[in-house]
Amino acid sequence: MKKTTKINRRYFKSIDSLIKSLEKARTSHKRVVLTQGVYDLIHEGHAKYLEIAKSHGDLLIVGIDSDKLTKLRKGNNRPIVPQKERIDMLLHLRHVDAVVLRDIKDDIGDLIRKVRPDVLITSTSTKDFSEQLIREYSPYCGEIITLPPQSITSTTARIRDLTIEGAESLAVEINKLTTEFIERIRNA
Repeated sequence: MKKTTKINRRYFKSIDSLIKSLEKARTSHKRVVLTQGVYDLIHEGHAKYLEIAKSHGDLLIVGIDSDKLTKLRKGNNRPIVPQKERIDMLLHLRHVDAVVLRDIKDDIGDLIRKVRPDVLITSTSTKDFSEQLIREYSPYCGEIITLPPQSITSTTARIRDLTIEGAESLAVEINKLTTEFIERIRNA
């Protein structure tokens, strides 16, 4: 018999629908772990981070930023990968038990305050989740664990490298065309 990822039962379009499904897990005394982010261009560091996050409990919930929220947090050129693909990729990772969409109307703490996780996993690479915010949300969590980045290169750095590579290639091509154009003018 084929195993499936049961996407339709693991993806939640709203925080409220997730909360309703958590009632059963709570009565079964499952340890709920929560993390959240963009998860653009999912790479090995994301997978390692989620594996470590899952090791702190029984049920790993990942809050993923919508395309609109990602643009607000990261700029107009993000996300690179649309939210549906990012959601599907997360749902196919074995350590992820549930994914919920965080929309532009949700502040960074809405999911934390509503889920009230036993463990909140944060990352030192998340610039908008400061020590002050950690103190603010600690009353809603059993514990907060901050992990170092699990990858040598961040998604933003990878995008920057690709952009620089593209810009360098473009500069070489423009230089070549400009030189050819100037030669044609001289010879005319």
